[in-house]
Amino acid sequence: MQAAERAVKESSYLPNVHEVIRRCDPAGSMGLPAVHAAYVEACRAPSPKQEYPWSHPAVYYAGRASDWYFLANTPEAQAFPVFERNYQILLGRIQQGEDISLEVDKALPETIEQPLAREEQRQRMSALKNTL
Repeated sequence: MQAAERAVKESSYLPNVHEVIRRCDPAGSMGLPAVHAAYVEACRAPSPKQEYPWSHPAVYYAGRASDWYFLANTPEAQAFPVFERNYQILLGRIQQGEDISLEVDKALPETIEQPLAREEQRQRMSALKNTL
């Protein structure tokens, strides 16, 4: 209902269902912190992490899936998308009534590199030598 009210107030015309659904905040409707607030909580939580009084267990599990060391030692521009992905997966699990304590699968890398065959390596090395 809040999303529908917000969509009507912020739009110059009557919003459609898609617009209302896009404005829904699943975290807020379930009493969980927003994604960025959860990220900040996960980054600032002291060790031992399990004993910290988390605002919601999903924040702990998203932090654990993102790797505590990675969150603490990586700039926000790189760490936040990883945390956000894991948190969104956990929000989906909560909405479906699933167990959130299960491990969140790691995301696949954008590119998968395979080493070249030995002969191909030799050919490329000789081509490099010839260009110098």
